[in-house]
Amino acid sequence: MIFRTLECEEIMSESIDFQVLCPDFPFDYLPWLTARHGLGGLPEERKGTPVAIVGAGIAGMVAAYELMRLGLRPVIYEAGWIGGRLRSHRFEGVDSDIIAELGGMRFPASGKLFWHYADLLNLRRQAFPNPISEAAGHTTVELLGRRYHGSRLEDFPDSFTHIMSAWRRALNEVGQMDKLQQAMREKDVAKIKEIWNGLVRCWDDRTFYDFLCSAQAFVNLPYEFKETFGQIGFGTGGWDSDFQNTMLEIFRVVFCAYDDHQYMVIGGAQQVPCGLWSHHCHHASSLKEVNSGAPHGKVKRIYRHADGVSLVLENEWGMAESYAAVVLTCQSWLLTTSIEVEEALFSDRMWMALDRTRYMQSSKTFVLVDRPFWKHTKYNANAQSLSMTLTDRLTRGTYLFEYGLERPAVICLTYSWMGDALKMLPLSIEKRTRLSLSSLSKIYPDVDIASHIKSNPVTISWEMEENFLGAFKGALPGHYRYNRLMYTHFYQRTFPIKQRGIFLAGDDISFTPGWAEGAIQTALNAVWGVLHHLGGKSHPQNPGPGDCLLEMGPVDL
Repeated sequence: MIFRTLECEEIMSESIDFQVLCPDFPFDYLPWLTARHGLGGLPEERKGTPVAIVGAGIAGMVAAYELMRLGLRPVIYEAGWIGGRLRSHRFEGVDSDIIAELGGMRFPASGKLFWHYADLLNLRRQAFPNPISEAAGHTTVELLGRRYHGSRLEDFPDSFTHIMSAWRRALNEVGQMDKLQQAMREKDVAKIKEIWNGLVRCWDDRTFYDFLCSAQAFVNLPYEFKETFGQIGFGTGGWDSDFQNTMLEIFRVVFCAYDDHQYMVIGGAQQVPCGLWSHHCHHASSLKEVNSGAPHGKVKRIYRHADGVSLVLENEWGMAESYAAVVLTCQSWLLTTSIEVEEALFSDRMWMALDRTRYMQSSKTFVLVDRPFWKHTKYNANAQSLSMTLTDRLTRGTYLFEYGLERPAVICLTYSWMGDALKMLPLSIEKRTRLSLSSLSKIYPDVDIASHIKSNPVTISWEMEENFLGAFKGALPGHYRYNRLMYTHFYQRTFPIKQRGIFLAGDDISFTPGWAEGAIQTALNAVWGVLHHLGGKSHPQNPGPGDCLLEMGPVDL
């Protein structure tokens, strides 16, 4: 988000060591995850029990890895590829670090859980080239036919500074952002809940656009300021794609510093779930070995066994296996469209919540080019040299990824959301590429991008992927109750027997959809749920999320 990226250094430096505590449930997962006592213990007779994991994205792989560490035998089912929406495309014939991130590509420093697993795998990171950042070097903003270029905030019109200032004032005026973030730093759960629960009650049924129209800091600003904020305020194409979402979604992103100090994984984010697949834990096993070298395929049907206790997963070829517990990390719509799930496994309210989940569309198109030609003298001397670009044209966001002056480079020609992504949906990859090049040529008339393209373009529309049906959840006003129901599903002590043993996880179950951190939090919730379902418990000196849920869980409206 450009106006967070542009904040003054003293504000930005405060968030470098900021750790996310989800305000809905400010449980500190990292100490629980890393404590010498471990996540908990199982009865000896339960060790080696098979547990099914549906989906091999980051949530599925974290859940499987931690369940394996507890002594269980995770059996992973995956209909596509390991990684889910952490999908790093490798171009044919080039070095392995030159990739196109088709899914998640930037991860905030505040996401300590994600970086815990990246560090476990010895993966390296570098700053993501967000607009007006040192990593981007130079940024072009084109809005309503007017172009602005620069490397610092001072290079852009004063109106940009006014909008950024109004945004921060509004967040404090309405959301008490500074106070809430300070409470997070101090891990003051009572203060976090006091502030956040009030915001939930006030803003659950109100949109992001309502916030901009009602916050005093924005009330007296011209409409063009809101328009500019919507078009270029968010580095992936503008905040306007989120204007219809509940404001609670936006509060969480900003308050948890998800839009600050973002990094990319060198060599691709897919290395994290793939690395967990192959990584040997303390007892010398890996998920790959436990699963005999490959995940199981697509799940076709899930139902309760005739014994009334175990759960049966059946694949599309009719092979059925029974499990003591199941963790579902696939997107929730698949439970009513692609997988035949016995209705009795969830309550009627839960089915309503799962089916009311609303997914946002997203589209990206990448090209591999011969080198970062925008760094060479011919173009660098030009004031309109190609750079990180935000525009109101079809492309919306264009990103440049460099790997050395004389090595191939990657351009994300377009990264768009919602209506802008839907415009791309029926088009071939060639048409998408040509439209993107045409839009960029109007911003950079002297730069011939096409002459530098080396290989076939790569594109993705997540709503077209049959195992995803969208990029991620975007909660609408009034959806908080659904989200709370899904998020707390791992705590099953009051459930009827017929609904126990099947656990939900993934970023669309979390309160922060679209972020790996939220997916990992829900995976760890599910691990706690499985542990207790099988008769285990957390160490008394290391309570887990379920042990703290009643005390600090999300407010019940």
